Amino acid sequence: MDSVKSSALTPSKSKLARTITKVLHIRALTGIAPVHETQKVKPQDKISDDCTASKSTGSQSESFDSVEEEFQNRVQLQALLSKLFASISSVKAAYAQLQFAQSPYDAEGIQDADHFVVSELKVLSELKQCYLKKQFDPSPETTMLLAEIQEQKSLVGTYDMMGKRLESQARLMGSEITFLREKIEEINKQNRLLEKSLDQSGSIPMTGDLHLSEVNASHFIKVLGHTIKSVRSFVRMMVNEIKSAGWNVDAAATEIEPDTYYWNNDHRCFAFETFVFREMFDSFHQPNFSLPNESLPEKRKQKQFFFARFMELKLRKTKDFLSQNPRSTFAKFCRVKYLRLVHPKMESSIFGNLDQRSLISSGQFPDTTFFSTFAEMARWVWLLHSLAYSIEPEASIFQVRKGSRFSEVYMESVIDEMYLSPNSDPVVAFTVIPGFMIGKTAIQCQVYLSQ
Repeated sequence: MDSVKSSALTPSKSKLARTITKVLHIRALTGIAPVHETQKVKPQDKISDDCTASKSTGSQSESFDSVEEEFQNRVQLQALLSKLFASISSVKAAYAQLQFAQSPYDAEGIQDADHFVVSELKVLSELKQCYLKKQFDPSPETTMLLAEIQEQKSLVGTYDMMGKRLESQARLMGSEITFLREKIEEINKQNRLLEKSLDQSGSIPMTGDLHLSEVNASHFIKVLGHTIKSVRSFVRMMVNEIKSAGWNVDAAATEIEPDTYYWNNDHRCFAFETFVFREMFDSFHQPNFSLPNESLPEKRKQKQFFFARFMELKLRKTKDFLSQNPRSTFAKFCRVKYLRLVHPKMESSIFGNLDQRSLISSGQFPDTTFFSTFAEMARWVWLLHSLAYSIEPEASIFQVRKGSRFSEVYMESVIDEMYLSPNSDPVVAFTVIPGFMIGKTAIQCQVYLSQ
């Protein structure tokens, strides 16, 4: 179907006005007097003079008649052309209707459009015969007006069909978008079920039978799950302790993540989670992991080295390991992370002194519930780092910047979708839990969303 520019609608109005003006001009040239005018009656004494003048101008009248006849023929031909173009516009409108009726299939609509096309083609054939036989319309003015009206109606019909077709395409695209969204949700549910099944399957044997060649992404996901649980356990304890110490939790959350709108007051806990994850996973991308002075074996032996480190701590209790190995690399890691994570002001508010901090700085470890919970969290982070450098390919960590557009491929929201409007374009307020890449496999980071 030929495309018609929408800007053609306004010129059509002026075209109709020009047609009416042209008809009035034709009436004036052909000597048709308006209805309200009356002919003047000449006096009797002027008749003889007029007859004399008529004889002298006889030859001129014949010339005028010839010109008028030629002009009349041209007007009639123009009227025929107007009917021709009007009929062509009708054919285009009928063809547009025929196309619209084909998708979705409308048998009755196709039949009506087909009959209309055939009838207009017959009109075109009749116009051709009229032109060949010089059979022109005796009332060209009326014909041109009617042709113009027909052409405008056909144009309106064409635009109407185009509008209906676009509406149909929009509905089809909307249905496809809805289907794809449902498909994505179904896939996400299946992934969550698989992760849950994997988590319950005990993919990491709690014995010493695991070998380096067997370590893969499934083991990493398993350890990551335990790591997240341990971090959240520590965050709950930390928040409860600072509440008991009289801290303003809302102000503390704002200090961690300023300029953030929370959908629910309970969501402020995510600010504390992101703070702990940020500190505990700082330098995760480096083999030394916050211990720059620790030496490492050569590159080709590192996988075996990190796997041995993983197996060494996997089956041990954290408290026993630290008491028996106070100078180990893991013990140094615990000291560094505790002193960075637990601010002196926080510790003083919770315990009323800095005894735990002093004890840890001196190379010892306090026997308190607060530190035991921290040490258990540090153990799982340490195991995750060791495993990240044991598998092939190595796991790399990533997080998302504030203000980034939400992507279900690399991100997972920590809040329910009920807080987001259906037509919104959510963006990341902050990353709560970092994500990981193992080759081409993406382990989604968990983010808090805003609009």
